[in-house]
Amino acid sequence: MEFDINAYRSAVTVLALVLFVALMVWTWQRKRQSAFEEAAQLPFLDPDVADPPSPERQ
Repeated sequence: MEFDINAYRSAVTVLALVLFVALMVWTWQRKRQSAFEEAAQLPFLDPDVADPPSPERQ
């Protein structure tokens, strides 16, 4: 069986689709919900709490 460039392109496309679906399944799992909710609140945290000043910045 000889593979040409179109066979490789098809394989890469199928692989990308499988990886995309796997990523969607991983992100929509219920056990990940608390981690994502916590990460969603990071922009609203007090800057002094989220990023304590280092000695160089004082």
